Amino acid sequence: MTSDGVSEQDFTLDGVPGALWSPAGAAGGRPLVLLGHGGGQHKKGPGLVARARRLVTDLGFAAAAIDMPGFGDRPKSEQDQRFLAEIAELRAAGEPVGARIASYQVARAGQAIADWQATLDALAGLGYPGPTGYWGVSLGTLIGVPLAAAEPRISAAVFGLAPHGPLAEAAARITIPVEFLLQWDDELVPRADGLALFGAFASADKTLHANPGRHADVPAFELDSSVRFLARHLTG
Repeated sequence: MTSDGVSEQDFTLDGVPGALWSPAGAAGGRPLVLLGHGGGQHKKGPGLVARARRLVTDLGFAAAAIDMPGFGDRPKSEQDQRFLAEIAELRAAGEPVGARIASYQVARAGQAIADWQATLDALAGLGYPGPTGYWGVSLGTLIGVPLAAAEPRISAAVFGLAPHGPLAEAAARITIPVEFLLQWDDELVPRADGLALFGAFASADKTLHANPGRHADVPAFELDSSVRFLARHLTG
């Protein structure tokens, strides 16, 4: 499907559904940005599609997204169902759920990392060998930080809205440029926990963007900033 100069192609790789956005009529050989969706979302959530199209139209990049395990068009396991029931009970009791969500998703990040690496291999074979960036906050960071720590093809990343504890070891191994988003009044990630994660990155080039508001209230202008950040680090 093509609209407004952007080609959108669905794909399935070893049972993992994904989507690729690129300039219409153009071949590969351009920077690629991996887009990690948030919790409860999927590879074609409205915000993610808007980011993908912006990267294509403004920068001439390609962008790709896949459904994370248990999300989108991927089936939920029995373990996923038990976890969702647990979270529903905690919320009904007025208990905090952010730390439990983070520990669960980071513990199963290994499958998501393998899925992303297989996607990178396939896209390289289609003419998208990099340079490669990553954009993902909340769940996208819970998966993206371990991914960036394990995958040397990722050379710059936008992270945020995630806690330090379960990501501390992986964050300490990340030295690529990082732009980090923090919501000052985040009800899921305590402010000190988000600040600690930013501090844990070993990157010499890292920038903290803190804004007032709750977890889902990231200002629209932060997309402008992340586009500039990725352009700067993926095009030299």
